[in-house]
Amino acid sequence: MAASGNGTDGSGGDPALADFPERAPASRRWCFADQLGPHFLDGPDQPVLLIEARSVFARRRFHRQKAHLVLSALRHRAAELGDRAEFHQVGTYAEALDRVQEPLSVCAPTSWASRDYVLRRAGVDVLAARGFVTTQAEFAAWAEGRGRRRLLMEDFYRDSRRRHDVLMNGAEPVGGRWNLDEDNREPPPADGRIGVPEPWWPVEDEIDAGVRADLDRWEAEGLVSFVGDDGPRLFPVTRAEALHRLEDFLEHRLGAFGPHEDAMLAGDRWLAHSLISPALNLGLLDPLEVVVATEQNARDRAAAGDLLPLNSVEGFVRQVMGWRDYIWHMYWHLGRDFRARNHLGAHADVPDWLTDLDDGAVDAACLSGVLGDLRRDGWVHHIPRLMVLGNYALQRGIDPSAMTDWFHESFVDGYEWVMVANVVGMSQHGDGGVLATKPYAAGGAYIDRMSDYCGGCRYDPRKRLGDDACPYTAGYWAFLDRTRDRLAGNHRMRRPLQGLDRLKDLRAVVEQEADRGTTPP
Repeated sequence: MAASGNGTDGSGGDPALADFPERAPASRRWCFADQLGPHFLDGPDQPVLLIEARSVFARRRFHRQKAHLVLSALRHRAAELGDRAEFHQVGTYAEALDRVQEPLSVCAPTSWASRDYVLRRAGVDVLAARGFVTTQAEFAAWAEGRGRRRLLMEDFYRDSRRRHDVLMNGAEPVGGRWNLDEDNREPPPADGRIGVPEPWWPVEDEIDAGVRADLDRWEAEGLVSFVGDDGPRLFPVTRAEALHRLEDFLEHRLGAFGPHEDAMLAGDRWLAHSLISPALNLGLLDPLEVVVATEQNARDRAAAGDLLPLNSVEGFVRQVMGWRDYIWHMYWHLGRDFRARNHLGAHADVPDWLTDLDDGAVDAACLSGVLGDLRRDGWVHHIPRLMVLGNYALQRGIDPSAMTDWFHESFVDGYEWVMVANVVGMSQHGDGGVLATKPYAAGGAYIDRMSDYCGGCRYDPRKRLGDDACPYTAGYWAFLDRTRDRLAGNHRMRRPLQGLDRLKDLRAVVEQEADRGTTPP
């Protein structure tokens, strides 16, 4: 077991954070189902171990399309590798590992539990993690930098761009600004059209047919259960498909991405988003190659007189090498107990209608629409996640750890490392302000401005009291009232909290929302 926990790398002595070696070319590489790209191997001829363990799907009630995506990607990778791959379809990882006699190496897995498992397993050399722009050693050096008081995403992002010379003009950012997020908050166009073609969709094959048959059989036998609809596979499961989707985005959608990336349209759930997060999280794409390809595409088009908006290019680069990497590193930096943080004292259970993605139980047009998209596709973009789903849970005081599990299970790109910091910290403010300086709570006015949901909704986003009071508007004021004492020291919440005292109907609103609880709004 190649690992050391001497604490000199920011590990604090935890073996899961040790300074693992970089390479082990003279071994068979065990690749987890989120390590399926060539960058997880040390050479083009390295033999590979792949394990399809049914126990993974028995432990959690995943979205049906997530289960399909993971199994299809594993089986396609095994088919691509041919004789180079030793592929086991078993009940548990241990069943397969017990059959392997040769030396194994594995790139450090992406969760605490999986790292603990490989570190306990005799005969497995654990290597440094891959699949991110910044290595864990580089992040530790940055985090421990002189005078650093807070680990701000913006500082990390700028450091990463400097190190990799991305969108730089010498020592300065291209265009003179590091972050153009302020240019990327426009509401949806009035005509409801973004003006880009539909994304490229993969075509299923006989491997997909076999996956679907197996999932049907396992469910019928009571071995597993799923949420969400079965449907045509929407996301890549091979590297070729992933590269094609990236190329399609860069050529046809990137230019329109930035301005309306926060917008929501009931009739256009894809807008101009890249839809590559599942491929990145399966390891089919290396994020640095995505960033390099994005910048090169912009330069090539500029040379040909087709200048892409810088806010679109920078906004996408920031998502990939900024936020995604930052969330990954903060998952490890914040420690094993971070998911249990609950600064706002939220303890309500996830309601059954939300667990089951039952959009038909919900009258609120935004929440019903987003749940319907999620049930059908296993995916919605970041604003429905944060400002519809997460905002609802935050206002109703649903337990952050339980919501983390719900997001993990309900999204095709959901993994432990993705969701813990995003949900506990960013969405539910369970960390008290480590990742976000204030809670992402908003009333119906935000949803009305950034979407077309409110026009046909039975609720009025301007009202907080009465049968037609918007659940988000009323919920916002009830949330502030419930958390007033815990948020009193947050200077960014001073004005919203002062607004509570100006509401003459506050007691009635609070009582109304207490009666509603987590019943379908």
